[in-house]
Amino acid sequence: MYALKFAAAALVASTAFAGAAVARDQVKVVGSSTVFPYSQAAAEEYANKTGNPAPVVESTGTGGGFKVFCGGIGPDFADITGASRAIKDSEAELCASNGVTDISEALIGYDGLSIAHARSAPEMDLTEEQIFKALAAELPDGNGGFVANPNKKWSDIDASLPDFDIIAFGPPPTSGTRDAFVELVMHDGCSELPGMADLKKSDGDKWEEVCSRMRQDGPFVEAGENDNLIVQRLEADANAVGIFGYSFLYENNDKLKAVLVNGVEPTFDTIADFSYPVARPIYFYVKNAHRDVIPGMKEFLAEYLSDSALSSDGYLPERGLTPLSDEKRMEVQKNVAEGKKLGS
Repeated sequence: MYALKFAAAALVASTAFAGAAVARDQVKVVGSSTVFPYSQAAAEEYANKTGNPAPVVESTGTGGGFKVFCGGIGPDFADITGASRAIKDSEAELCASNGVTDISEALIGYDGLSIAHARSAPEMDLTEEQIFKALAAELPDGNGGFVANPNKKWSDIDASLPDFDIIAFGPPPTSGTRDAFVELVMHDGCSELPGMADLKKSDGDKWEEVCSRMRQDGPFVEAGENDNLIVQRLEADANAVGIFGYSFLYENNDKLKAVLVNGVEPTFDTIADFSYPVARPIYFYVKNAHRDVIPGMKEFLAEYLSDSALSSDGYLPERGLTPLSDEKRMEVQKNVAEGKKLGS
């Protein structure tokens, strides 16, 4: 019955193109705000080289992108989605339930999840433990329980830190950047606190809850999927910090500077060798059923994955992408060109 259900879904989805294949003549790309500028740059380059309409690129967040991408097959659904993390099992299941069963994954490079502030702000060097103590909803009370985070100023955490209010603009729960921040910073910082390693062993669900939940009493502000708005807010408030992908810091380095994490500044080199502790891979995903139907899709994929885009001297690293090794890039190019199916 389970197999029949998916087979039926795939049959219904496949007929979606039958009378509507030419309903649009532009590739549609959704997904991560971190991947957005790279997709946009590839779209512009494709349009300039071919004279064809540029793909429509929309910043929906990683989670939001997968919801749209996995909605079905046909011109009403996106062809490609960018992601600042790998696809989750639940998202792959959503895709499969809607007939989206043939997907290719493209690792396009690496990104450092940056904490940044205005150039006029004082220098900051934070440990992951200090970041957790600033932004977690609850902290251990020292007696086996937890209390609402009492820290209002950075100096409440450590007297050596600035004596001004904690204000951090960050991504919403639908964002892959938020997922990465929780996993790579909050979890690591939480694990440094007394008793948390034991809690993880004895009650993993409670550890996950405490170590993942961001505070909602003011110091952490969900700023939506538009990272440019965070940049504007940081310019307006030198005491605030923002959380976003390295490309936005790179593109706005005349306005912003990095907060060091564990003494390391995010750069191409520190992200590539993972000495910067908040580095992550970034991807896009391709709906293979659309390749031969949506005009220009094959050509756009070839442009996006070309050496001129992804190599160390390509136009995407010029915009802040930390490139893959030559060997890895060629492997990704081959797999996507051949339509290698996710999981195969």
